[in-house]
Amino acid sequence: MSKKPVLLVIAHGSRDPRHAATVHALVRRVRALRPDVRVETGFLDFNIPSVQGVLESLAAQGVRDVVALPLLLTRAFHAKADIPAVLRDAPPQLRIRQAEVLGPSPLLMAALERRLYEAGLTPADKSSTGVVLASAGSTDPEAIAVIAEIAREWRLTGWCAVRPAFASAGSPEGFPRTEDAVRELRELGCERVAVAPYVLAPGFLPDRIARGAAEADVLADVLGAAPEVARVLLERYEAARVPVLAAVGA
Repeated sequence: MSKKPVLLVIAHGSRDPRHAATVHALVRRVRALRPDVRVETGFLDFNIPSVQGVLESLAAQGVRDVVALPLLLTRAFHAKADIPAVLRDAPPQLRIRQAEVLGPSPLLMAALERRLYEAGLTPADKSSTGVVLASAGSTDPEAIAVIAEIAREWRLTGWCAVRPAFASAGSPEGFPRTEDAVRELRELGCERVAVAPYVLAPGFLPDRIARGAAEADVLADVLGAAPEVARVLLERYEAARVPVLAAVGA
């Protein structure tokens, strides 16, 4: 039987050293959960190793099957354009399947709640707490719709209210900034307001979310290496690797 495909986690990269450190911590957790799977990390920009460099190295080592997993929460530009373009330039002997992005997933919602509880909330606080679901932002209609739907679904789990917010300056009309969403929840009458960053790693936009949370009562940490996030990575890997193996008769 053929070996399992290599899992290549593709991260965006950042000049902020906390970004790469968080990505590597998440990958270490994935490896600990599945020691039978080889897991590599490549970055699109700013950090090394590059995705292209990792792919060339794998090909030189005789690897043939790869699952490329975008470390992204929504299917926006990077998942639809940047990553497919990089994968098209991979060594021809590699058989690569691009896995789905991480979100949406009930596990990510559980990770958001984990971070809120780690920041000081308890399940008993849910009905009196309004939550700002603060994402980096996107102009992609599909990504925008996903964030809005996550906020609606999360509200149904018992929170006083959940409002989506975007950190990027190019946010679409109708999506407030973090600070505006905090004030909206105050005006709505929520006893306390919490900000839950729907982002994977620290960096420029997460820092903007944190500044926008200045008037909130609770600011959760980024999702980072939460165990639920690692489990989502492996779910996406398993869903993608089966067609790869079927295609090669494994």
